[in-house]
Amino acid sequence: MNIPVIFQFLKELSANNNREWFNSHRELYEFARSEFENLLTIIISRISLFDESIRGIEAKDCTYRIYRDIRFSEDKTPYKTHLGGYINAKGKKSNHCGYYVHLEPGNCMLAGGSYCPPPPLLRALRQAVYDNMDEFRSIVEDSAFKQYFPVIGENFLKTAPKGFPKDYPYLKYLQCKEYTVACYQLDSFFLAPDFLDCMDDIFKQMKRFSDFVNYTIDDFE
Repeated sequence: MNIPVIFQFLKELSANNNREWFNSHRELYEFARSEFENLLTIIISRISLFDESIRGIEAKDCTYRIYRDIRFSEDKTPYKTHLGGYINAKGKKSNHCGYYVHLEPGNCMLAGGSYCPPPPLLRALRQAVYDNMDEFRSIVEDSAFKQYFPVIGENFLKTAPKGFPKDYPYLKYLQCKEYTVACYQLDSFFLAPDFLDCMDDIFKQMKRFSDFVNYTIDDFE
């Protein structure tokens, strides 16, 4: 698990994001990818101690291609400048909440949640939050949780979603377009000797949120 090698590769790739450089440094990429999978293997084994649902998941099934989809993008650089792994009991393309590890120099994060849920599922999630607001707030407003995840969601409606009162006091929890959380970290977090213990604490707090969301998703499906 050589995290400095991962960061070094990503920094060099960011400065030389072209096919010629990448092809001539493919061995460096393969080594960095291998070290990232080693990291995910360790993280999976640690998370499985408090979340049995992800036992048996393999790191190779949690990672993404380094190649960017540039068909509809103005940015034609061919490669992603991060390595990400999504540890999810239902698979990395599932609507279920999982555990996401994102290494990118200057933009690292630990995250999770239900990203871009289809509209019927989003309506069900909002209704579940509305119907169980006291329970939801006991999780997301707990200081132990909030120190890592101060915001629920990434994109928000400007007003109340259809079918909910506009003057609802906890409207911000219904305006989310996705039920996700993210804990951004400095690169140095992943280089500290105790970072795995710190990561455990973060993901244990996130699991409380994930369990609430996944209960509704399981019921919906």
